[in-house]
Amino acid sequence: MKHSNGAQLFLRNDPAKTAPLSTKKPLTIGKASTNLLCMPQTDGVADHHAVVRWSVGHGWLICDWGSQEGTFLEGQRIRNCRPISDGDEIQLGKVGPVLVFRLAPASSQPTPEPAVKSSAGGNLEFAGQLIPMNQIKFVQLLSRPRYPASFSWWALLSLGALVVLPWPPAFWTLELVVLAGWIVLGSRKEHVLLVTLLDGMAYRHSFANKVTALGHRNGIRKAIGQPSSA
Repeated sequence: MKHSNGAQLFLRNDPAKTAPLSTKKPLTIGKASTNLLCMPQTDGVADHHAVVRWSVGHGWLICDWGSQEGTFLEGQRIRNCRPISDGDEIQLGKVGPVLVFRLAPASSQPTPEPAVKSSAGGNLEFAGQLIPMNQIKFVQLLSRPRYPASFSWWALLSLGALVVLPWPPAFWTLELVVLAGWIVLGSRKEHVLLVTLLDGMAYRHSFANKVTALGHRNGIRKAIGQPSSA
């Protein structure tokens, strides 16, 4: 660890020990020597424990690497990634060290880049990947049922009710309840934005809201020179 005037992490028990953060390169944390922040002799730390990285859309993030010991943000165990703010405390494992996130002064904070760059040589951050804009072949939005098997379950329960409930009033009451549940589940959809590259590689990201997904799709298409309605 060393001193840095920018965004950084420091040990709560030894504030003189700091690790600078870069918007260009994630800070990997763990016991293994391949980590940028290597803590080989520290209890509660896994070989590959956590990552602190910069996201265009969300700012600074702390991400757990699926460590058995867990990563805790302000006392709460996290899954995947969570945004962090100035002064937040990150604990590695239940008995591991506590790292404090310190944001750079306002004058030196990184200026967030637009989610979609208009220049042909720019990059797009999508699904955790940095994709060259000039390598994108096409972008499409796929909407599909979130619970595709809901009709099958409704039919199965209906047939089961005919066998178990011989009384018509009880059967029709259950039938209406199950039908209402099928309608609710069947109407829910997942909207997947698919970005396909020239080499055939594809990346996808799911949205619960179609309007949001369409906004992202149209923004990317505009940036790569394709019509929004294509």
